[in-house]
Amino acid sequence: MGVNKISILIFAGLLIAVAARAQDKRYIPIGHTKYKDTVPVTHPDTTFERDIFDVISSVFHENQKPGKVDSVTSKPVISIIPAVGYTLQTGFAGTISGNVIFRMAPETRISTITINPAYTQNKQVIIPIQSNIWLKNDKYDLIGDFRFYKYPQSSFGLGSNSNIANENPLVYSFFRFHETVLRNIKGNFFAGLGYIFDDRWNMYEKGQLNGQASDFERYGPVSKSISTGITFSALYDSRNNPINASRGFYSSLQYRDNFTFLGSTTAWRSLIIDVRKYFRFPEQSDNVLAFWSYNWLIIHGRPAYLDLPATGHDPNFTTGRGYIQGRFRGAQMVYLESEYRFKITRNGLLGGVVFANAQSFSAAPGTALQGIQPGFGPGLRVKLNKVSKTNIAIDYGFGRQGSKGLFINVGEVF
Repeated sequence: MGVNKISILIFAGLLIAVAARAQDKRYIPIGHTKYKDTVPVTHPDTTFERDIFDVISSVFHENQKPGKVDSVTSKPVISIIPAVGYTLQTGFAGTISGNVIFRMAPETRISTITINPAYTQNKQVIIPIQSNIWLKNDKYDLIGDFRFYKYPQSSFGLGSNSNIANENPLVYSFFRFHETVLRNIKGNFFAGLGYIFDDRWNMYEKGQLNGQASDFERYGPVSKSISTGITFSALYDSRNNPINASRGFYSSLQYRDNFTFLGSTTAWRSLIIDVRKYFRFPEQSDNVLAFWSYNWLIIHGRPAYLDLPATGHDPNFTTGRGYIQGRFRGAQMVYLESEYRFKITRNGLLGGVVFANAQSFSAAPGTALQGIQPGFGPGLRVKLNKVSKTNIAIDYGFGRQGSKGLFINVGEVF
């Protein structure tokens, strides 16, 4: 796939997009932390650490004064930057990354609104708008997720025993409106309610490339589906750094109930359980051993085919390194991953990871989990911001049946 050329182009695009992506809402703390929006200096040699900006400055011999770590006020700061990227699902993509960051009050966490419209090599239109608004005293957090896709995407059938030869290109348009309100209950614990609306239309299959009948057809094809209802969310977050944790625990639960009286095509319920744990290993080093469990379960009803849990369809699209997005799909998803993160250079500019994951899916609702599908691979980390410890993650993953590919992310995968 010309990985070397792709890597160079992606890296160049990420350098261009640094300013816009560094404040993406998923890198803003959710749980109460001791240091608000800054990351504490934990080692006496932190000033020796280097990031991409230090490298660029050294190339051009710029002597810049250190900027304030935390200087965001109520006055909005706007960034709009073009970028280039690549994924297995989209091919090359051109995007305009933009965001607005601000504070609702002086002692409140940073709020963000991000928009990253893209047009891809595979003729996909992607327009996501995400918001994370902290109200006064961080008592409430308003989390929004709004998306429009015109998104051809291949499916490979139901269950984790599906064969890669059953590729079936699907075409659909998609609109999402999700809004959640979380309230601080005590310490690191938050809970709240939300409203969700997912609308898919103009859905149709091109048919399996091998000419056989598809699971999309067997499941019950529809040209339009709406899923709308109420969510209940609970969150506990004690990580020392939500951007790049080296210690702590994260756990979230989301219960979703879709109602026909609100407009859902069918009534169905789901439960998502997301658990993460981080250790320094060895204890006195900067190396980290991390574990992630992501379980997405349909507990009642029969959602439309494209509403079923699937590989790479978690909120940050990061499950299943080693497989294309949507490779496995079914009514129940059980997912485990572990990653070991280590320094390559003493100054922290370069790091590495090795990772392994395993996923299992059932087929249609009411069926049992099928085989376990493993993924594994190495990765490179390039320090994007030494203060927040944000990395550019460049991973190469391998799966079964010849599945493999390059995976790029700003920030850690989990």
